[in-house]
Amino acid sequence: MLRTLLAVLLLLGPLAATAQESDLQTILQEHQADIAKPSRSSVGPALDALKASGLPEVPAFLEDWRDKNVWYDADGLFYIVDQKKIADVTTRDPLPSVELASLTQIKPNGGVRKVISEALVDFQLSDPDITRRTAALDAIARNLDPAQAGPLAASIENEPDAALKLRKERLLNYLTARYGDTEEARIAAIESLSNDLSVDGRAVLSQILSTKTQIAQTIPEGVNLARVLKPGTDLPREQAYAQIAAVADLPPVLSASDLKSALESQVQDGKIAGVSINTLSEASAREAAYDRLAAEGKLAPRATEDSITATLAAYSIFDTYDEPSTAITDAARATQDAVNTRVGASQAADLALDAVSLASIYFLAAIGLAITFGVMGVINMAHGEFIMMGAYTGFVVQQFIPNYTVSLIVALPLAFAVTFAAGVAMERLVIRHLYSRPLETLLATFGISIALQQLAKNIFGTQARPLTSPAWLDGNLAFNEVISISYIRIAIFVLALLFLGLLLFILKKTRLGLEVRAVTQNPRMAASMGINPDKIKMMTFGLGSGIAGIAGVAIGLYAKVTSEMGADYIVQSFMTVVVGGVGNVWGTLAGAGLIGSLQKGIEWLNPSNTLAAQTYMILFIILFIQFRPKGIVALKGRAAGD
Repeated sequence: MLRTLLAVLLLLGPLAATAQESDLQTILQEHQADIAKPSRSSVGPALDALKASGLPEVPAFLEDWRDKNVWYDADGLFYIVDQKKIADVTTRDPLPSVELASLTQIKPNGGVRKVISEALVDFQLSDPDITRRTAALDAIARNLDPAQAGPLAASIENEPDAALKLRKERLLNYLTARYGDTEEARIAAIESLSNDLSVDGRAVLSQILSTKTQIAQTIPEGVNLARVLKPGTDLPREQAYAQIAAVADLPPVLSASDLKSALESQVQDGKIAGVSINTLSEASAREAAYDRLAAEGKLAPRATEDSITATLAAYSIFDTYDEPSTAITDAARATQDAVNTRVGASQAADLALDAVSLASIYFLAAIGLAITFGVMGVINMAHGEFIMMGAYTGFVVQQFIPNYTVSLIVALPLAFAVTFAAGVAMERLVIRHLYSRPLETLLATFGISIALQQLAKNIFGTQARPLTSPAWLDGNLAFNEVISISYIRIAIFVLALLFLGLLLFILKKTRLGLEVRAVTQNPRMAASMGINPDKIKMMTFGLGSGIAGIAGVAIGLYAKVTSEMGADYIVQSFMTVVVGGVGNVWGTLAGAGLIGSLQKGIEWLNPSNTLAAQTYMILFIILFIQFRPKGIVALKGRAAGD
């Protein structure tokens, strides 16, 4: 007897183990037809059974089912097939004995895949893999479903990632605001959205405040009325009548061309309704003829001005909220008004931040020109090419130093040295022979500009070259969902402030600055005091060119580096110097601020046409110079007279 019992147990042991391993397969077999040939309307019970089972292999199966990796054989057993490799649906062990030709692939349609993805969210919300949890939150955000509120709330407490936990709480608040169990809970969630300036939060409020237009002779009682549309004010009279006519089956409004075509179809022996067509040149005569034919039943009736007025007086056009609760829509409307106010203020602050950022870029590009043109009076049309040379210097350095932080530290002084040397060479070879001859200087530097562009094309080609910023400059500094600025622009702003302080120090506190100011105001007197004007002019021109090279490195971190990049900044640089005040560092700063703010303001008013924005800006500057020819910060004393 004992031997028999042991034999039975030995025989049943593998079967029991197989049954335990096939728990998932067992559930699938119970819903075999719905899984093998799924439809959106019938797949629900199978998904509910899988979720209720609590089996750890269910999420992986759902992913495979969604991705069309589930197959079944003639007996209805399911398998996983990935890249033609067949595996057990539960253990994922390979099954080399099963032939792919004997299996049939399950191909759920888009609707079924969407339902499966929604079911996967419940599992993914607590998945150890953060990418899966993030994907689950993305799926919830795309389609707020009240059924997801429970699993989402249950996953918040044990969420280890602070950012994801905050996002889960925010999504749960969205779900509560739209689908909460009680009116009090919904109102509390809605009011908390006043601090949420995100697009998703504003969308939730808009969905709560969604309306539909209705037409009735008397506004029904008990509806959640949003507004009553007044014909002639909120919408044109004819449009209002057309909406009412479509509902109440009233005669349509005929346009002049429709009325004329209808009358032409009734012409007989040169007459319409017994009246000669020669007498129907006036619109009123044609309308009268049409109405006579309509009274005789020969044409369909039309809406007249009197009937339109009577109809508009008898009917009301009004919008009602889809949400039946007045308290909820009142809370949502108050919250939306508060959010819109904060968004408007944040957009203004973001625009101001963009203007300051652009002004810092223009200041960096123009400060070198402020020295060469403002102090020396040299119209250097090749200034943009010194910016380009600095940017290419940064690119070359990065080819030899792969560490972007170190390469940036090396590139800044090296760009200054390269462009300083180029500026000194240009001043010694060309500029010093053309002082007090502005037209010849302009033509000569313009020719040098073209030559430098072509040289850059010959060396680096015509394709844009990357100047990669360090990793610590990636991303944005976000103050809220509306206000943000990239770290690169912050770095450029800081660099502009450093240069402002450095130039003021050089010009006000050093011997070189003293000699530059002396030569600028009175070269002969400076020479009589032992100052070499030629040397000072050479150093000044080199200093302005070197600063342009550093500006090129900074600008190249976020803009394209090409042989023509200097042309994008030469016009703005000249405008910055002229508008701010020639020969004044503070004037250059003021000019950069004005032009940056003006350009951003015009682009905000007309965002689709940046060329028009630049045109309007130039026109404004021309008018500005007419009223203040010496700029915002004009020089005083003897230098002003020069």
